[in-house]
Amino acid sequence: MPSIYEQAMGGDFAKLHPQIRRRFGLTSAEGAASIGRGTMDRIWYAKWAALPLYVGTKRHIMFPSEGKRIPFTIENYAYTDSFGRETVTWTRQFQFPGKIRRFDATMIYSRQRRTIVDYLGDRQHLAVDLDIGPAPNGGIRIRSGEQRFYERMLHFRFPLRLSGIADVCEWYDDEAEAFKIEVNVTNPLLGPVFGYSGTFQAEFVETRGAIPKHIKPLREERRE
Repeated sequence: MPSIYEQAMGGDFAKLHPQIRRRFGLTSAEGAASIGRGTMDRIWYAKWAALPLYVGTKRHIMFPSEGKRIPFTIENYAYTDSFGRETVTWTRQFQFPGKIRRFDATMIYSRQRRTIVDYLGDRQHLAVDLDIGPAPNGGIRIRSGEQRFYERMLHFRFPLRLSGIADVCEWYDDEAEAFKIEVNVTNPLLGPVFGYSGTFQAEFVETRGAIPKHIKPLREERRE
């Protein structure tokens, strides 16, 4: 079974660096996970966005914290969710002095939308379409698109001009023998919002279907 990223990229998946293909090739049938540990050289946010980012900390999305040389972990587990969908976790922890900030997401491949849908936060209340393709350096480039909010009976589309649009590139540096990542979130009207960049090593471990409790979202959303 191809991974959700290979399903989304088709033949372009073969253009990725072998180490990137390995990290983005995880499936629940494989019974493996990627655990990354490293350092973010810089984490930043726009001061005007402090309040909405603070709200995001309550549900493990973005956060109003900044710093340099921040210890970082990322946990990617592939599993089948309660609706039978192949799902990959993106549980990120940033160890700031005296506090830990989390940025959680779970991704699926939506056949209906023909793209990856990224559920942000620990309750999957924000669904974002992703445009995924290969980068010239053999990395993977991810750009966010339409965003939808789901909270019980409430649901609506976010106008893009009011949203944060993410541009992410993850690649493998052969010389450093490490993964590198750069994330930039901008608003079409107000400019830069949030971002981080740094380096990490990834360990691939067997899971035998056991997914740690802190990895899965508190609530799974059927709507894509």
